[in-house]
Parts: sequence; C-alpha cells; structure tokens
Amino acid sequence: MTNIQCIALIRGIHTAIYLVMATATFVLLYAGITGTLGVWLWIALVLLSVEVAVLAGNKMKCPLTAVAVKYGAETGYVFDTFLPERIARHTFSFFGTVMITGLLLLAARSLGVLK
Repeated sequence: MTNIQCIALIRGIHTAIYLVMATATFVLLYAGITGTLGVWLWIALVLLSVEVAVLAGNKMKCPLTAVAVKYGAETGYVFDTFLPERIARHTFSFFGTVMITGLLLLAARSLGVLK
C-alpha cells in the first residue's frame, strides 16, 4: 500500500469516526432537550466518554492525526479527514458546546429543574 493510499484510508476511517461521534453528540443533545432516555443515549454517552478520554490522553489531538502525518500528510485542519476546512476548524468548540449543553440539560432534568 502506498503512502497516498494509507493517507486516504486514514482519512476515510477518521471521517467515519467523526460522523459517528457527531451523531452521538446530537443524540445527547436530543436526549437533553426531550428527556428521552434509552439505549441510544447510553451508547452515545459511552462513545463520547471514550472519545474524551482518548483526546485528553493525547493532549487534545486525535491519534489518527499522528498516523496520517507519519505517512506524509500535511498539517492543518483538513489533511486527516475528508471534511471541508470550514467544518473541521471549528470541531472542538462546536461539538464541545453541544455536548456540554446536552449534559447540562440531562443533569437539569435528573435534578427536576426541567420536566
């Protein structure tokens, strides 16, 4: 497998993970807004917990980024996914805000502040 093929594979895997994690984040927000609890919320919480642990353990950088660089990818916002730069650049701030909002809404619901 050539370096270009390796980078394309890494970008594909990273993009798929990105989409799964984005979905999990919105499942969390939906549960916070509607109060809907269930298996999808628990799956989302597990996935998001693993993601946060991985990022925290890697100084807020995805380990796939280092792998992409190893195979010759350039640095920047778009070299390790197939997402447009305007989306990738704001990933942490946008999804972090959505995740915290979902968690706060769930906490408020569990404490009886929201019904």
